[in-house]
Amino acid sequence: MEKTSSAAQAASRSSLSSPLPLTGAAAQLESKIRAKTAKIGVVGLGYVGLPLAIEFARKGFETVGIDLDPNKIDALQRGDNYIQDIRDEHVRECVTNGTFRAQRHYENASELDVIYICVPTPFTTNKDPDITYITGSADSLVKGLRAGQLIILKSTTFPNTTEGVVMPILEGTGKKVGVDFFLAFSPERIDPGNQKFNTANTPIVVGGVTDACTRLAVLANEQIISQVIAVRSPKVAEMEKLLENIFRSVNIALVNELARFCDRMGGINMWEVVDAAATKPFGYMPFYPGPGIGGHCILIDPFYLSWQARAYDFETNFITLAAETNESMPFYVKDLVFKAVADLPIRLRDAKILMLGVAFKRDVDDTRHSPAVRVMELLMEDGAPHLSYCDPFVPQLQVKDRNFTARPLSEKTLQESDIVIITTDHTQYDYEFIVRNANVVIDTRNATKHLTDPSLLEKIVLLGSGKMHGNRA
Repeated sequence: MEKTSSAAQAASRSSLSSPLPLTGAAAQLESKIRAKTAKIGVVGLGYVGLPLAIEFARKGFETVGIDLDPNKIDALQRGDNYIQDIRDEHVRECVTNGTFRAQRHYENASELDVIYICVPTPFTTNKDPDITYITGSADSLVKGLRAGQLIILKSTTFPNTTEGVVMPILEGTGKKVGVDFFLAFSPERIDPGNQKFNTANTPIVVGGVTDACTRLAVLANEQIISQVIAVRSPKVAEMEKLLENIFRSVNIALVNELARFCDRMGGINMWEVVDAAATKPFGYMPFYPGPGIGGHCILIDPFYLSWQARAYDFETNFITLAAETNESMPFYVKDLVFKAVADLPIRLRDAKILMLGVAFKRDVDDTRHSPAVRVMELLMEDGAPHLSYCDPFVPQLQVKDRNFTARPLSEKTLQESDIVIITTDHTQYDYEFIVRNANVVIDTRNATKHLTDPSLLEKIVLLGSGKMHGNRA
């Protein structure tokens, strides 16, 4: 890993509470931001980038969105929205009034003053980080890098990406960070489907390479975000983001493992255990078991950190074990299906299996790393070809090169299915209707917890209930 340049290390880090006035290119950019004449660029118009861009545009900043996906650009140029957490009329208004425009190229990137990089950071088949989208964006931006520009990386990544990877690319022009251009890391905190917290009212963290970088990044973000917290460096901000998500991964793994133990031991309902523990008013936070974890961050972040740790001859055993435990849950759900089929007068290859919900969490249309999709893959691999799904948020789905179309949630759909698996507990589902019309229900989310009719409970296999059939002791 490349070290931070001597120029960056020597740059002043005076206290943000009593800073000296900015000078030169930094002062000019500060004036532009305060006057709302700074031009904003957002690279990557997905779940993070598009909400960010629309917030700036709605505040009156001229905003340019860059994405290489022609479908996204075509939609945005028509004023069409494709992100659930943004109101359609906000996108339409910003496109119509000219405060936001979308493009597939970087040709005019030199005209932009503040540029956010919000690109995906997946991992390889070997669970190693893949930051090629970050380096690709930096390589494209460096061609037009000019004095006075501020680059803010928001993509979740391992510590030292900003200073050890992005900064050397940008300084390859001969320009110096903190003097000619400015660089910071500010991790995203998007929670798809959250009705309370959004881009504008969720506090964020910012860490710049130099004091001027931090101050300018804080100022830029304060134009649209209610609370911005400065930290000492990009590395702190990068590690902070990993801590947020690994904290959740570890705790979810704990209850997932205990849920499986309750099923093995029998007689203990893990869901009741968690709810009982949650009555303690201090020192405890409830996490619940499920079919696995999904979305972008929680699944990936532990492996980003463990990969980097190995470079320092350090093994993150606890963190890696938690990630592996969570990744094993779709296999456990598959085993529950096998056991349920064994109790039916039907072979696995003939069983009609219906997935209820394929989004990675309730009430969203996001299927990234969805555990439901992984369960489908495993069932298909093990000889269960008759799969279908219902999800009001996901009309089309591709699994292992096979295209699926969502089925209507009707009596007919339920009754002709041998097994129904509740993998995503959407709030609009009528679970009593579902169980009443189903033959066997495997509930991986405790979505049926309010049902009390014994005739319905006998149909339910609840993950973590401590029983094979019936979700109540």
